Amino acid sequence: MIIIGIAGGTASGKTTVVRNIYENLPSDRVALIPQDAYYKDMGHLPMEERLKVNYDHPEAFEFDLLLEHICSLKNGTPVEVPVYDYVTCTRTPESRTVNPQEVIIIEGIMIMTDPRLREQMDIKIFVDADADDRLMRRIKRDVAERGRTVESVLDAYETRVKPMHNLFIEPSKRYADIIVPQGGSNHVAIDVLTSMIHAKLIVSPAVAGYGTPCEVSGDI
Repeated sequence: MIIIGIAGGTASGKTTVVRNIYENLPSDRVALIPQDAYYKDMGHLPMEERLKVNYDHPEAFEFDLLLEHICSLKNGTPVEVPVYDYVTCTRTPESRTVNPQEVIIIEGIMIMTDPRLREQMDIKIFVDADADDRLMRRIKRDVAERGRTVESVLDAYETRVKPMHNLFIEPSKRYADIIVPQGGSNHVAIDVLTSMIHAKLIVSPAVAGYGTPCEVSGDI
């Protein structure tokens, strides 16, 4: 099994890179795990308080559950990945079944900030993009898909997104094996990554038990 981590700042083009890689791999040999699914459920808070939570801080994510699921997949066991509702800041009652595959792609802004999670990755990719471009994409996305106003997006960017990016995400770039500049528009880099993964699939035999049992240092 090959575990690929794809990190990068908010709206850097991570999803575009993931989608392009996924669409160029055999669908029955790859599974996607978005870190956004592991946002902690804020349903216990009033809506006004939910909107004040810093969702760009590592503490907003349930890393232990994500690690548990990665280990289960590596050990050949399917997992139930949460489904997160960005509008209500809660997890829905539904979940998404993910089965073990030869390629597991983990995507998210904070996936390289946790050393236990990094240990599970065979390839670590950081998608880089200009800060102004990321801000414009975030405004368009959050207004269109997450029910935010332009003013609220700009306020969140100034008070939380940018400071947290500089504190946590940008420093995690040093752990990357590969840095993809220009975000999802870098088709050359995406083609190279896809070819590299294809090559690994060709040389790796079909896996029944998905390798040695997964062991994670630290509490999960």
